[in-house]
Amino acid sequence: MTGIRSDVRRRRLHAQTAVLLLVALCVLAPAPAAGAGSRTGPQAASESTADAAPGYPWTWPVEGARTVTQQFRAPAHEYGPGHRGMDVAAVPAGGVRSPAAGVVAFRGDVAGRPLITIDHGHGYVTTLEPVASTLAPGTAVAAGDEVGTTAAGGHAASGTLHVGVRVDGRYVNPRGLFGGLPRAVLLPCCAA
Repeated sequence: MTGIRSDVRRRRLHAQTAVLLLVALCVLAPAPAAGAGSRTGPQAASESTADAAPGYPWTWPVEGARTVTQQFRAPAHEYGPGHRGMDVAAVPAGGVRSPAAGVVAFRGDVAGRPLITIDHGHGYVTTLEPVASTLAPGTAVAAGDEVGTTAAGGHAASGTLHVGVRVDGRYVNPRGLFGGLPRAVLLPCCAA
């Protein structure tokens, strides 16, 4: 019986040591370089992704209060349900600005909703909808340039603008690209 107990203790000690080593490796491992391997799925834009964005921090696409009415929700898989962007409060027929410098890649109707897509380079592409615009594809725009006005149609509720951002073809949470997010603060969990 004594041999069994010492064997159990030894195995428990080995397991605890392995867990401690794993935790130490996670804590002490260097952070990956900006953009290195951080784009492996339709997850929220990390700080490294946002910091690597051309023109970061981006210009808010509408005037007025910066109110996000519907947050980004990453789908479980590429074709799964989710919300691949954020909806922001916007004045009906109000001006819509380019969030960063780029080139108009597309302007037109898709499934009955007017939209404009801007290629910012380095794999960053923004789609704004519903937006009525007269800009032709190939038109260069600077950050803050008016690219159209809010229109009607699409999935976004009236009085909102949908902002979708893809990085290397994958949707990311656009909120982090606009800066001004408060840092998370870790608090102690237990009384001593």
